[in-house]
Amino acid sequence: MTSIFRKAMGAGFDRLHPQLQRRFSVGLESGEACTGRGVMDRVWHGGAFVKPFLALGGTRNILVPRAGRAVPFVIENVPYTDSFGRETVTFVRTFDLPGGPRRFDAQMVLGPKGDRVLDYLGTHQHLATDLYFHAEADGSLLIRSGTHRFREGVVDARVPELIGATAEVRESYDDGAGRFRIRVRVVNRYFGPLFGYEGSFTATYSDVRARGVRPGLRPVREEARA
Repeated sequence: MTSIFRKAMGAGFDRLHPQLQRRFSVGLESGEACTGRGVMDRVWHGGAFVKPFLALGGTRNILVPRAGRAVPFVIENVPYTDSFGRETVTFVRTFDLPGGPRRFDAQMVLGPKGDRVLDYLGTHQHLATDLYFHAEADGSLLIRSGTHRFREGVVDARVPELIGATAEVRESYDDGAGRFRIRVRVVNRYFGPLFGYEGSFTATYSDVRARGVRPGLRPVREEARA
């Protein structure tokens, strides 16, 4: 099956652990969606200066404005065709934090050149970033972010490094535990670590052609600009 992730990674996709290959094969061709359920050992924030930015982002389901330990969470990866005809896969994470659940929404499409994945963030896709997928020697997956862009109406601007950040995601499969393990770090070049989480989860797969995309999973607004 040829998912957007296999297309972006090319031959590197075959070096991933088989369970990661299965998970990142979700797409319209496979007809499968993936739901992960588990626990984040830690959801953390950087210094106090990041809290206003996290709170603002939280209004549009970008990042998570609360920290915690042993946080139950769900991640929903569901493929669909967006309003511009592009195959899209949701990465909607719901964290069951004290004070109520918090969501971190993203929708991924294949980049225009087919060598990367384009990640739209939040309920209104105001932020977009390039993601580069790499298979590590141990079969784990490393994802690094590239350029960030802000889009709203006629505004189409690159996010300056001073207020931008670089995300690094490491995902692996623990054969002994029968679980996926994930670690995410978001770091600003000048101010250091801003946000992250780490934990583990199990995954189940479903027929998206039979179930469709549940209400509330797609963004409120979709952005055509790459």
